Amino acid sequence: MIDSVFDQNYLRDPHQVYAHLRQRSPVARTATSQAVKVWLITRFEDVRAAMTDPRISKAFADHPEVFKANELEGGDSRGAAAVAPDNMLFSDPPDHARLRRIVVKAFTAGRIRALRPRIEQISASLLDALPPDEFDLLKDYAVPLPAMVIGVLLGVPEPDWPRMIRLSSTTIEGSARDPKAVLAAAEETLAYLTDLCAAKRADPADDLISAMVHVHDEDGRISDVELVSTSWLLLVAGHETTVHLIGNGMRALLGHPDQLARLRAAAGLLPDAIEEFLRYDGPISTATFRYTTEPVTIGGVDIPAGQLILVSLLSANRDAGQYDDPDRFDITRKPAQHVAFGHGIHYCLGAPLARVEGEIAFRQLLERFPALELAVPADRLAWREGMLMHGLTALPVRTRPATDG
Repeated sequence: MIDSVFDQNYLRDPHQVYAHLRQRSPVARTATSQAVKVWLITRFEDVRAAMTDPRISKAFADHPEVFKANELEGGDSRGAAAVAPDNMLFSDPPDHARLRRIVVKAFTAGRIRALRPRIEQISASLLDALPPDEFDLLKDYAVPLPAMVIGVLLGVPEPDWPRMIRLSSTTIEGSARDPKAVLAAAEETLAYLTDLCAAKRADPADDLISAMVHVHDEDGRISDVELVSTSWLLLVAGHETTVHLIGNGMRALLGHPDQLARLRAAAGLLPDAIEEFLRYDGPISTATFRYTTEPVTIGGVDIPAGQLILVSLLSANRDAGQYDDPDRFDITRKPAQHVAFGHGIHYCLGAPLARVEGEIAFRQLLERFPALELAVPADRLAWREGMLMHGLTALPVRTRPATDG
């Protein structure tokens, strides 16, 4: 029997659990909440080493037997990747480089600059629609903003945005409680995107899916399955991570009034503040599964071939071996190096877009609401279940002090 560190203590305070592991068992044998055996890596340098070791693979489709072999009794290693494994996140070189080259043109500095006015417009319209006194910052703002932005980038028609928000959230959030719901949401999303790719072929536009369809039709550098799977990856990854960058960042600011006051007094600190949001309470707890293709040694621990690996980005970013006073929230912290967006060849392609979205979201929120505060005690805020995303279930805020009126 292998105990899981992903228990109720983890849900209450993952940072405390990770601090214990970094000190006592930085490369730990544990199990997921779906009863799958994994090696959990928690120290900064070990995490970076694991993400760049060529003996540690992310090619899901090539070796499904590895996942079955690591299931405990009643375990379920399936996830959305079982439905859509043919994309750059779940591939190794040379396929990874080929797929990434096709998508990278969508995330150029020029394209992101061109998106900025549209992001500002979406943000302002969401803020205009908020209730006047109290609202859930997650549900009413942090969730729809990046979903709408990725919808614009991919070319998802605006009437379909609510459906895509629902499916994306189920794909990520459902993994902790109901693997079948995850698979159903992923399959529905893939069916939708298959139809959307066909529509873009018939009537192309200036969007990423149209561009990928063009590459597919012109020279076959991306297959039918890869086209749809990559569209799925961009939709889900481009949404959920930015949701919790905004939510976790605002929670940190509202819980540290001195830092919030500094940011309000000096808006030029915002870029550094966003890096500290990402380091201090980033949106991803553990990256998606990797597996060893041959024996490796990490942090002095020998790991055999055919083992599943989880690297904790959240833990690495609180490692005292990397940061002075790592549990202190400081929006002026330098250097700002962190692994919230990953490391190595799988470094998040959308990181520049997420930073721009975050900058616009925080700037407009703070300008619009000069007295924003939590509407509930901080200890009543709850973290979502699951190992992948690190985010709150809700973030109730009020726009004026509770003593008013």
